[in-house]
Order: sequence, then structure tokens, then C-alpha cells
Amino acid sequence: MSDSIRVLVPLSPGVEEMEAVTLIDVMRRAGFEVVSAGVDGTEPITGSNGVVLVPDAGLAEVIDQQFDLLAIPGGIPNTERLRTEQPLLALIRRRFESGQWVAAICAAPRVLDAAGIAEKIELTSHPVVADTLQHARAYRPDAVVVDGKVVTSRGAGTALPWALDLVERLAGTDKREAVEAMLALR
Repeated sequence: MSDSIRVLVPLSPGVEEMEAVTLIDVMRRAGFEVVSAGVDGTEPITGSNGVVLVPDAGLAEVIDQQFDLLAIPGGIPNTERLRTEQPLLALIRRRFESGQWVAAICAAPRVLDAAGIAEKIELTSHPVVADTLQHARAYRPDAVVVDGKVVTSRGAGTALPWALDLVERLAGTDKREAVEAMLALR
């Protein structure tokens, strides 16, 4: 089952590296096909802490492909940019309306807000941006918040539990436990 799971991770300059890399690493350990997609194509992206990431593809090249999960890492500059990417915002709306998985961590729930879905869900975010999410149906300070098929998380320190939760939701408890064993968490 997990061999066919595809995950889209949009990236732009200023992305929070721990969130992006943790997500991509955990998903690939689970056997998922992960496509990191740069909003400016495949040019290297410098993250919020100076780590350089190289996207697998340009977002425009893959945005119309089928994915089982759209997962958005945070970082204030990254999310400010993603909040202006109309094709991405339209994709978030379509996925939400059709009951497909969407995930966001740290400041990325602000992208969900820009897409117009925050008012329909309970969510969490990094505390620094919590007051900018007044449109959310409900804000919770939990490490991971799940509302339907939307999974949000607080920040870099919760990136591993968030990624593992997503693995379990997409491929089941056995797959999550196998990844935890690889990471020496079990």
C-alpha cells in the first residue's frame, strides 16, 4: 500500500529546514514517493537557518499531478511566499473540499488561512503566528491537531511527531511502528 503513496512538499526561500527535512526523510523511510517542489523551479533554496535545499521539481510542473498528501513546512519567509501562490491556494481548497489530506506546520497554517479553509477547521501553529489565525474555527495549543483530513502542528520541535502521525494516517500503525523502529524510537 505505502509504495504507491505520493506526497507533495512545496518549498520556497526561508523554509524551516527541520520541518521540511524531517517530513521528507520520515515519508521516504516509510516508502512514500515524496516530491519536494520549489516555487521557483529546481533552483537551490536557502532555508531560514542557512541550510540549502534542492527541490526535486518545480511546483508548476507537478501541481496538477495526483498526490495523497499535500504537506506544507513553515518558516515565516516561506509561508509569506506560499500565501501568494494562487495555484497552491486553489489546490489546497480543492483538496479540502474533496476530503483529501492536507498538512501544515509552524507558520504554514497561515497558508491554509489564505486558502480560506482555516475558518472551517480546528488547528494549531507556532505560537508566534497564533494571533494571526483569528479566522480559524478553533485554535488549539496541542503538538498535533487533526480535524478531518487536515493535520497541523506547532513547529520544528513537533516535526517528528507530526510526520509520524501522517505516516500512520496514510499507511497504518504497522508502517508508523516500522519507521519508529528505524529511528530507534521503539
